[in-house]
Amino acid sequence: MTTPPSSPPGHPAAVLPDTFRTQRSLRRALRQLADTYTLPLEVRARLVLSISSVAGHELRAGRTVSLGSIYQPGSEDQPTLLSVTLVSPASLTPLPLAGLPLAAQAVSNTTATWHVPAPEGAETPHDESTSRAVHHSENEELEQELRAAFARVDAFAAEHRVLKHELAETNSGVLALYIQLEERDEQLRQAHGQMLQEMENALRPPPLAVDGLELAVHYEPANTHDPTGGDLYDWFHLPDGTVHITVVDALGHGITSTRSALNVTHAVRTLALDGHPLTAIIKRADEILMPLDSDLMATVLLARLDPATGELCLANGSHPPALLVRSDGRTDFLNVRGRGIGYPLSGSDEVLRARMEPDDLLVLYTDGLTESRRNPIEGEARLIESARKRSREPTASIPGAVARDMRSVVLHPDDTLALVVRMGRPGT
Repeated sequence: MTTPPSSPPGHPAAVLPDTFRTQRSLRRALRQLADTYTLPLEVRARLVLSISSVAGHELRAGRTVSLGSIYQPGSEDQPTLLSVTLVSPASLTPLPLAGLPLAAQAVSNTTATWHVPAPEGAETPHDESTSRAVHHSENEELEQELRAAFARVDAFAAEHRVLKHELAETNSGVLALYIQLEERDEQLRQAHGQMLQEMENALRPPPLAVDGLELAVHYEPANTHDPTGGDLYDWFHLPDGTVHITVVDALGHGITSTRSALNVTHAVRTLALDGHPLTAIIKRADEILMPLDSDLMATVLLARLDPATGELCLANGSHPPALLVRSDGRTDFLNVRGRGIGYPLSGSDEVLRARMEPDDLLVLYTDGLTESRRNPIEGEARLIESARKRSREPTASIPGAVARDMRSVVLHPDDTLALVVRMGRPGT
C-alpha cells in the first residue's frame, strides 16, 4: 500500500483512501479534497477530469491507484499551492499526461503531481461538514462544474464581443487615418510635381520663331511625380542666321541629371556663340565639364540648319541618330559616329551634311522614345512608321502624337524627348 504525502503541521491534508479501484470513488475523493480547500468550481472540474483521465487508463487495466495532497502556504515570491499526487505503483508504462485540461508534472513513470493555486482563505481547510460537495450526488456535482464552465465561457464570449467591437472601432480609426495620410501624401506629391514641372518649364526654352522653319517639342518624364530629368534641349540663333539645336540625354533621373544636362547645354551654347566649329564642340565641352564633374555622362546631338538654304549639319556624341522624313515619304536615319561627354575619346568623328527640302521633317529624340519596349531596332522601325504617318499633321502636334504612338506599351520607363523641325516653303 502506498502512503499519500502528508501536509505541513497546522495544514492537514484531506482524508483520502489509500487506494482506489474505481473512477467513481476517485472522483468523489477529489471533489471532497477540492471542497476542503475551497477551490473554484472550474479548477475543481479541471482537476477531477485530468486526474480521473490519467487514473482511468490504470483502473481499466485492473491496477489500483492512490492519491496524496500537500498544502504549501505562499510567500512574497511564491503563490499558495495545493499539490495533488497520483501514484500507480504497478504501472507498466509512463502515465499518459498529454493534452490534459490541467497540466501535470511527471515525477516518475508511476507518479504525477498537479500543482493547483489555492485561495488565500485555504490556510484553514474546511471540514467535511462545511464542504460544498456534502449531500450532493455526483450528477449534481457535475452540474455545478458545468454551470461554472458555462459561466466562464459566457464571460469569455462577452469579453470577446467587447474586444471585437473595440478592435473594429480601432481598425476603422486606423483606416480613416491611413486614407487621410494617403490623401495628404498625394497632395504633397502633386505639389512637389507641380513645383518641379514649373521649374522644368522654366529651363526648357519655348519654340523659336524662325522664318522658313516650324519647330515643336514634347517632353515626358519617366515618373509623373518627378517631372525633371536628364533629357534636355536648347535652340538659338547664331550670328550668321543659322539655327543651332542641342539635344542632351544625361545619365540618371531627377534633379541631379537635370543639372548635368543644363551644364552641357550651357557649355555647348557658349562654345557655339564663341564661334567654335561644330565638329569640335562636343570634345571641347567634355574638356571644360569633366574637371568640374567627373561623374557626368551624357549623349549629345548637335544640329545646325540654315533656314534660307535648308543646309543641315549634324555632330553626334553617342546619341540616337536624327530621322529625316522627306515630303514624299522617304525616310533616312542620319548616322554620325562619335562619343558623348564623359566617355573615352569624347567628340564627334565628323560632321554629316545634308539638305532639307520644303515640307521635309527632321526628328530629333532621346532613347526613351525608341527603347520603351527594350528593343531599339524594333523601336527605330516603329519611329519611321509613326513619323511618316504623322508628317502631314500640324507641326505643333507631331512630337506628342509620335510619343503616344511609340509609348503605347512601356516596358522600360525612361524620360522621353521628341523634337521636330519642318522646312517651310520659300516665302512662308
